[in-house]
Amino acid sequence: MHIRHLDRAALSQENGWSQRLLPWPTLNAPFEGAQSVIRSKSSSPRHAHHEYEIFVAVKGEAWIESHGERLPFTAGDIVHFPPGHEHQVINDTDTDFEMFSIWWDTDMSGAFGTRHESEA
Repeated sequence: MHIRHLDRAALSQENGWSQRLLPWPTLNAPFEGAQSVIRSKSSSPRHAHHEYEIFVAVKGEAWIESHGERLPFTAGDIVHFPPGHEHQVINDTDTDFEMFSIWWDTDMSGAFGTRHESEA
């Protein structure tokens, strides 16, 4: 068993206040991921990309915006973004919002398969 701990002191401004936890040398996975803390009264950058992505709300309440639609996003919720869909998390509350994001594409899937075959 291996554990990667969130280092709150190392959170960066990449996609809000994030720490990339994947890729991880000890884990062969077909995806990448990051833990994010969207500070009170702030938001993640509005962005889109070629990967598929899901956000999993871990703690708190925020809003999720995508293609002109704004929905509540609270602990336990999960949202999916297809490639090219612009999205943003907005935290207008008085407490921090925490989430985990996972993204993948065909290149990551192919690399996973190659690593898997070489490890077998």
